[in-house]
Amino acid sequence: MFAEATTLPAVGGFVLLPILVILLVAVLTRRTLFALFCGTLVGALLLTGWGAFDTWVEYFGKSLANETAQWLLLIVVLFGILITLFERSGIVSDFARWTERFVNSRRKSTLLTFFLSVVLFVDDYLNVLTVGTSLKSLTDRYAVPRTQLGSIMKMTAAPIAVIVPFSTWALFFSGLFEAQGVTVGGSGFGAYLQAIPYIFFGWIAIVVAFLMSAGWLPRIGATKRDAVRAERDGDVFPLGTTAEEREAEGAVLLQEIRATDADGSTAQRVAAALETEVEVKRPQAWPFLLAMVTLVGVTILTEANVVKGTAAALVVTIVITLIQRRLRIREVLESALAGIESMLFVAVLTVLAFMVQEMNMSLHLADWVIAVTEPVLTPALLPAIVFAVCGIYAYATGSFWDLAAVITPVVLPLAIALGADPILAGAAVFSGAALGSTTCLYGDGIILASRSIGIKPHNLMLAILPYAGIAAGLSFVMYLIVGVIGA
Repeated sequence: MFAEATTLPAVGGFVLLPILVILLVAVLTRRTLFALFCGTLVGALLLTGWGAFDTWVEYFGKSLANETAQWLLLIVVLFGILITLFERSGIVSDFARWTERFVNSRRKSTLLTFFLSVVLFVDDYLNVLTVGTSLKSLTDRYAVPRTQLGSIMKMTAAPIAVIVPFSTWALFFSGLFEAQGVTVGGSGFGAYLQAIPYIFFGWIAIVVAFLMSAGWLPRIGATKRDAVRAERDGDVFPLGTTAEEREAEGAVLLQEIRATDADGSTAQRVAAALETEVEVKRPQAWPFLLAMVTLVGVTILTEANVVKGTAAALVVTIVITLIQRRLRIREVLESALAGIESMLFVAVLTVLAFMVQEMNMSLHLADWVIAVTEPVLTPALLPAIVFAVCGIYAYATGSFWDLAAVITPVVLPLAIALGADPILAGAAVFSGAALGSTTCLYGDGIILASRSIGIKPHNLMLAILPYAGIAAGLSFVMYLIVGVIGA
């Protein structure tokens, strides 16, 4: 084992270098994995100079030893197997065909995306993986760009989890209140219930997501460009998506039909064939719904243990697949291996992302941010500044729950000392964490969501940023207003 790295004192704003390098390289090369690798190299150089190689290896080990990283990797593997079984057994395609009796337009397909995201409030990982996997083929049919699908999902996933008191986010943040002695009725959960109305980013982001799904909010930026191309050519993927990536998604692009279908006869024959297939074998929704009910139900009954919920859903899916003879035992095993392989990229991204978090903690990035902002803190400005700092920090570092665990013990005592409401200050921290989870390029939420809909993380981030920016700006104004009123 390598010896513990000796941290060199990082001078001022130089602690931001790893983050800036990651963002710059990601935008210039469109390679998230390479960008994260570069960021970890810069972090290792800042920490120990010429001993950077040993430091990099050490932090790689720390990332693998991180309990949260291990938990997330286990979820990723289980979901990889579950998703592959869904796809190869036809369970998802059956569900998509079944929904067509209720969904016959683009707006209905995007509204279904939003409402399913709301229903799966228990955990944001569960949310994006389930919604993306089950609905992408349906939204493809109505030429909804994958970036718009992902934006609706991500603008709902963390925000709904942070404002519903029976989610993994709520349970974690309630514990943070209680650990700092901020309780209502003797419990941190009571304090969290009082904080929910003030988690402004959660509420506003959900409204923005609904307006997007209903078509009442104009498409902006990357989503607008992708929508124009999808409507013109039927290409629902972002620019730069390779043929291999499309093929891996099993996508049938509409332009392939339109190129040889001037009079629409081919499309009519395809529709007739589909109708005949439905008559012969009507789609069954219950296998997918039973698996999802099992997943959500077991997760809730085991105190928001997503691993147990996913494992239970996987067992149910395997049983259904074998009983209905959708796959043979050998094919189930092959699907399991393929599911694990499909998540290798996500697993490597996860390990590198946790390396960045570990290095930021060793560089005392949070201390530097607090030191810079502390001189301007007043009771009236505290909530808005806390939200802005936490949102920027979470976006820049990919640290969400870790951010809250680090910042909350600083912010709550500071709020009490300044005479501000600690519950409001805590709500600002949680809003900032949700903002970061919704937007961060190398955050686990973006990584998992992009995997579920088959596009690259940077494409999804660029599509989300304008909408998240609207919600963040309005949230900042709300924290200013509430802070001034309460001061």
